[in-house]
Amino acid sequence: MKKRRIQNSTLPAAILVFILLLIWQAAALGIDAAYILPSPIQVLVRLWELRKPLFTAHLPATMSIVAIGLVISVILGVGLAVLMDASETAEKALYPLIIASQTIPTTALAPLFVLWFGYSIWSKVLVTVLITFFPITITLFDGFKSVKTEMEELLFTFGADRRLIFFHLKIPAVLPCFFSAIKMAVPLSIIGAAIGEWLGAQSGLGYFSRRMMTQLDGAGVFAPILLLSVVAMAFVGLVTVLEKRLIHWRSDL
Repeated sequence: MKKRRIQNSTLPAAILVFILLLIWQAAALGIDAAYILPSPIQVLVRLWELRKPLFTAHLPATMSIVAIGLVISVILGVGLAVLMDASETAEKALYPLIIASQTIPTTALAPLFVLWFGYSIWSKVLVTVLITFFPITITLFDGFKSVKTEMEELLFTFGADRRLIFFHLKIPAVLPCFFSAIKMAVPLSIIGAAIGEWLGAQSGLGYFSRRMMTQLDGAGVFAPILLLSVVAMAFVGLVTVLEKRLIHWRSDL
């Protein structure tokens, strides 16, 4: 029964992907210029040909940026959300600044980070954090605010303090929001790392894609992009499995 349910949920996505691949293949054949739009088959062949540098050098470089940036973003996002929930003054001071941080184009800031930090990993990590911390902060903060005040007041009448209410009421209530935020943050962190590498790096999948573009190698440009997409989907899938194990009661609703 469970296996049939999984098959039914993945079948529409598989059909849609197959249709999109057919459209892509037809468009590539119609254009007939691989340096502009390579076919899916050409991209897969090029990915296999470039497997050694991509998997041994550039993928680890990108994943190290993603890992560091995501950890910092989670710590920063959770910290800001908890602080704004605990203090109305902090909310009024920080919320507009958090919103304003997303109004500046990342591609405009990335060269500045490269200027300040050079081609070190930290210029790319900053780009990743700037893109990633926002959905974590806002989603968690909205989750905290969605906790009913009646429940808090009821626990207060039974003698619970703020610490008990936070850990026994707010944390369980906000866990679904946390996992939703992580599922948004994972692809964004990969995008941020790729943008940082594209604009200034000496290794990484974004850097490799830009290098292939200068050589007019369309399939070589798409190969690391395809790899990034697969990695992002794999990580989101892992987060989804972890969410179902930790919040098993959601499936019963």
